[in-house]
Amino acid sequence: MTRRAWWLVGLNLLVPGSAQVLAGSRRLGRFALGATFVGWVLVVAVLVLALVQRGWLLAFLTQPIVLAVGVSTLIFYALLWVVVTLDTLRLVRIVRVAPSARAPVALLAVAGLVVATGSASYGAASGVSALGVLSTVFGGGTMIAEPIDGRYNILLLGGDAGADRLGLRPDSISVVSIEAATGRSVIFGVPRNLEDVPFPADSPLADVFPDGYSCGSECLISYLYTYGEEHADLYPEAEESGSSPGIEAMRDAVSGVLGLELQYYVLVDMAAFENLIDALGGIDIDVQERLPIEGGLNEDGSLFGVEGWIEVGLQHMDGYTALWYARSRHSTDDYDRMQRQREVQAAVLEQIEPANVLLRFNELAAAGAALVTTDIPGTMLAHFAELALDAREFDLVTYDFVPPEVETWQPDFDAIRAVVDELTTAVTPSPTPVP
Repeated sequence: MTRRAWWLVGLNLLVPGSAQVLAGSRRLGRFALGATFVGWVLVVAVLVLALVQRGWLLAFLTQPIVLAVGVSTLIFYALLWVVVTLDTLRLVRIVRVAPSARAPVALLAVAGLVVATGSASYGAASGVSALGVLSTVFGGGTMIAEPIDGRYNILLLGGDAGADRLGLRPDSISVVSIEAATGRSVIFGVPRNLEDVPFPADSPLADVFPDGYSCGSECLISYLYTYGEEHADLYPEAEESGSSPGIEAMRDAVSGVLGLELQYYVLVDMAAFENLIDALGGIDIDVQERLPIEGGLNEDGSLFGVEGWIEVGLQHMDGYTALWYARSRHSTDDYDRMQRQREVQAAVLEQIEPANVLLRFNELAAAGAALVTTDIPGTMLAHFAELALDAREFDLVTYDFVPPEVETWQPDFDAIRAVVDELTTAVTPSPTPVP
């Protein structure tokens, strides 16, 4: 009976349902065996798709209906494993097993049950989290965009409506330009204090500001978000397309500066960015200058209200510290802050490894749902996810249009666009469109 117990528990772990076919209810055993083989087929299919048709797999996994079916399937298997494991323990007849083997046999069965049902439960919970992100973040946009000159250009804004400002004002303005054929990417940084901003000829703002947004330091590019929100009639269809008048004003302004048509936007709430970094377990940054956390400047230039310091050297930062590292203005200017923001972005990307994401998926999903607003529709998500994976094969190129190369108070927009043209020249020809 002891040898029989080990065999039944082992078979239940390896091939759920086989213990019932051999020594119990054959009907339950055949049902569980069938479900086990179907599960193996699904696992093999996922692995094959991951190796040879990654795009198809991403397309499946970013469809809400597929995720919902996947969650239901995982719950079904978790319940099935509970039933067959408990039934296996009944078949084992612990009281007839040698006393020295009773505890090990029971512990092996329970351990297998915990691992199997725990994994399935975590997968189901992750699927529910993914469904929430898909509906919350990617539920607004409707436009299916094609590459323009072989590229996708995405406006990336970072900001928040703090207590010390009127409305939201983007502190970070970038454009991510992605080569559609390869995923090779370049990020252009636009200073928030850029003046004399021009607009594309078809922009409503071109009629309002025919000579550009030019009134000195009172007309910085970052102010256009608030201007757009206050003059929503300029963009009456913005809300229906998953955007806002403020976003569209910024999109037109940045497009006029860089000479690129921007298909989509992503707005990152910097306050929620703190939660994302915490969900990742923190980030590591090599600090070059001692910076204060919180606080301000007196009229004589002295600091007040400082709650702590970010010291020089390699520092492991939580979200709160990292956000202040990116924001701190003491003894620095906007261009130093742009560089520190790039360092934070790079450190976050280093933390987004598959193992780290899987272990912290639910926390990351919750942070992401509060972090991002975008008009990228769910139907484009699989394609961009695949491009993101392709992009990791290349060095990310960044170029910030800051002094001394660019005078923000009197910018040479022709020179800016020449740099953009040079850095976005296709390295690989675009693939032939599939009918």
